[in-house]
Amino acid sequence: MSIIPKNFDDWKWCIEKKCGIPLTIEFARQRLAVYEDHSNVETQRFISNYGVEHLENIKNWMRIVLGSEEKKI
Repeated sequence: MSIIPKNFDDWKWCIEKKCGIPLTIEFARQRLAVYEDHSNVETQRFISNYGVEHLENIKNWMRIVLGSEEKKI
């Protein structure tokens, strides 16, 4: 696995297992709100460090979490 995950499963494993962060609907909503705001300093820093392509991947993966969690409710 690459340091920067290239697919949802690797990213999910990284977040939940390596970082110990539960991928809850609230977490996904909060992060997506930040990452969708390109004027946000944190988002600009993310783009600078990881690039726009990875940002788009993360946003898409957060949407997958939101869709998966909402189906459980």
